[in-house]
Amino acid sequence: MDKKSLFVSSIAIVVVLLDQLTKFIVKSFMALGDSVAVLPTVFHITFIQNKGAGFGILQGQRWLLVWVAVMVIGVILFLWDKIPNKKYSQWGVGLILGGTIGNLIDRIAYGAVIDFIDFRIWPAFNVADSALSIGALLLIIYLIRSDRNIFGIK
Repeated sequence: MDKKSLFVSSIAIVVVLLDQLTKFIVKSFMALGDSVAVLPTVFHITFIQNKGAGFGILQGQRWLLVWVAVMVIGVILFLWDKIPNKKYSQWGVGLILGGTIGNLIDRIAYGAVIDFIDFRIWPAFNVADSALSIGALLLIIYLIRSDRNIFGIK
């Protein structure tokens, strides 16, 4: 395995492990709907299940969202050799891959994604969601700075 593949794979694996570990902890110590104030009125740990996508869209579309996740993973794997040699683009791809796999595990295992990070001014989310958002931001930055598409295809 080359350095780039090892780097991107390692990021994805760490995201999946952190995501699933934090969800396991929440499921083990909280009942669905429970909320614990970490910083009252600012930050809570709230155990919810999201049967849709981000911001609750596509509620009840489990198999469509599973299919989309499988397609995202498939596209990343298909274009693996074209991932640029820039660290922030590799970070972006690794974060997106890990976040997609983390939420896909939930959809298949539980029929919904487990969310728990609750800032009260934003819908609750999880580690996988954070990785997806940061990864997408990194890839957007790469696109803007490089004047190329993400996989170097012109």
